[in-house]
Amino acid sequence: MQVRMLMALLAAAVFILSGCTGQSAKEEMYDHLEKAVTLEEAFREQQQPMVELEKEEQKLYEQIIDLNMDQFEEIKEKSQQAAAIVEERREKLELEKESIDSAKEEFDKIEPLVEDLDEEQTDAKDKAKELIDTMNKRYEAYQDLYSSYDEALTLDAELYEMMQQEDLTEEQLQGQIEEINQSYNKVIEMNKTFNEHTEKYNTLKKELYEALELDVTYEESGEKETNDEEKDGEDGTDASSEE
Repeated sequence: MQVRMLMALLAAAVFILSGCTGQSAKEEMYDHLEKAVTLEEAFREQQQPMVELEKEEQKLYEQIIDLNMDQFEEIKEKSQQAAAIVEERREKLELEKESIDSAKEEFDKIEPLVEDLDEEQTDAKDKAKELIDTMNKRYEAYQDLYSSYDEALTLDAELYEMMQQEDLTEEQLQGQIEEINQSYNKVIEMNKTFNEHTEKYNTLKKELYEALELDVTYEESGEKETNDEEKDGEDGTDASSEE
């Protein structure tokens, strides 16, 4: 079975600044918000490579479980290859996190600007505060997602290490597979929460720009599809491998 997940991304907007005077508070807010989108580019760029690595690892996993102990050297070799892919996935995950962290740091620069908005822009101030709250929740959700996914990768790595042991029992294998399944189920739930906050954030940002009377056009970045392949245990038990 194959589970498909969508990673919601921040939407970009284009606004042409007019006049030659210094930037107003609302224009500074716009700049920080859109720079945050740019800083998440590295996050976007990891999505498809992650999917390809997952597919490659899944293919190796399926080849491993089709082998018997008379082919142990081949099992060992393929397990080592799969373990190396797990580490590549972890590297991609770290690049994602660095991107999200830097974008959040840039976003935080709008908070002191909210009170600098004109007094009559009460609706904009309310929207900005709601946007800040939503981004904070989104960021916290990503940290949870990152931690859960990192834990799942550790369990994957342990699985391939176990597969290189000739004395591995069926019970040990299935126990690890069940633990991996539980871990990826948690990842899926965390991913869903992250997406919900992202979608709300994109909606609120549009509403904020409208309240600020910024004439913008949107370049929707869309949603990147990530892939969650399931690893089938020899007794029919499944273990998932996600983005």
